[in-house]
Parts: sequence; structure tokens; C-alpha cells
Amino acid sequence: MAMPLCYRALWLPGARSLLRRPRVTRDAGRMASSTSLTHPGPPETAEHGHEEVNVYEKNPDWHGYHADAHVDKWNMRVVFFFGVSVTLVLGSVFVHYLPDHGMREWARREAEKRLRESEALGLPPINCNYYDPDKLLLPADDE
Repeated sequence: MAMPLCYRALWLPGARSLLRRPRVTRDAGRMASSTSLTHPGPPETAEHGHEEVNVYEKNPDWHGYHADAHVDKWNMRVVFFFGVSVTLVLGSVFVHYLPDHGMREWARREAEKRLRESEALGLPPINCNYYDPDKLLLPADDE
């Protein structure tokens, strides 16, 4: 929701200069700018009918999503909710429930099942003849 709006907003005139925060230093216990509170870059001309707006004057807690403080705060919350909470929680659930790669778990369960069956029948755990030698069809000796 917020990302397409941010992407479109970057193409507005002077919008990229809003992404750079002014350098602020402490001067006698209050905040003062080293140069001015406007953003670097050329000011808007009268062709567009508006001057450059400093969003930090209206909203010092600006997160960069919207010029309106209320919309900016909610867009930031939505982005962080989906970016952090949903991605981490649903991403880890997705990775946990991925199918068994290479059938390793199935092979272990099958080996344990056959081991229990051979122990119940009183056979050794590993038989040197995996297949019954009487049922194997071997080629005839021509020599």
C-alpha cells in the first residue's frame, strides 16, 4: 500500500530532495540547523506554482512516507507490521513446513520401521542378504 505511493511520490518535482534530512547540531541547548531548515537542492520555481515544503517543520517525526503527519505515521506502522511481523512469523512458518528435501526424514522413518519389524521377528538388525537369494534371477554360467 505505502510502497507504490512512495515510488510514485519520488517522481514529483523536488521529492527526492525531501529524502535527505538536514544536518542538525546542538547549539546552546536547542536544536539549530547548520545552514537552514530547508532541504538542499534548488528551490521550486514559479512555473510549478508552489515553493519547496519542509516537512520537518510541520512534522519533526517524519518517516518519509507521506507529507501528512497522521498518514505518515500509519504508513510507517503498516510497513513495519508487514515488513517485520508478517515476514518473520509467516516466513519462519513457511520454512518450517517446507516438504522433506531429499526424503531424508522418510528414509529414517522407513529404516526405523524395518528395524522394529526385524527385531519383532527375532532376525538380526542387518542381514547380509538384503534380497532373498532364492528369488534372484542370475544369468547362467556359460563357461
